[in-house]
Amino acid sequence: MKIIMVCASLALAIGPMVIAPANAKGCVKGAIVGGAAGHVAGHHGAVGAIAGCAIGHHQANKHQDTEQNH
Repeated sequence: MKIIMVCASLALAIGPMVIAPANAKGCVKGAIVGGAAGHVAGHHGAVGAIAGCAIGHHQANKHQDTEQNH
């Protein structure tokens, strides 16, 4: 069951990069950190990876907007 969850979370994290590489900035780094944190917090690595991807993507966009405004 773990293998299926790991493969599913990787597919969700890597899938958007294949389709639209410009929009996936920050996703992989966030997915790795979130997956590790979720695994340690209660063996919920897939949920952590998905949340980490979303947060990493948001932070990358925020950083990009800040750089463009200065």
